[in-house]
Amino acid sequence: MEQRVVFKEETCKSCQLCVKACPTNVIYLADYLNAKGYRPAVVTDQDSCISCGKCAQMCPDSVITVYRPEKARQTV
Repeated sequence: MEQRVVFKEETCKSCQLCVKACPTNVIYLADYLNAKGYRPAVVTDQDSCISCGKCAQMCPDSVITVYRPEKARQTV
């Protein structure tokens, strides 16, 4: 399983904007706290993520990086 969405958990402030923006509902707040006392956002199912980037667009602190898997090229 490759990671499609990565959060900088140490700087996440639990605003939940990414949770609300996710069309596949795979982002949740963790059940643990980061060093600043916030519950960081996490992706529960990387395989169900569609790498749309809506979560990263909504993040006011730029803690989200979205990776798009490479597509296999078809030869004709």
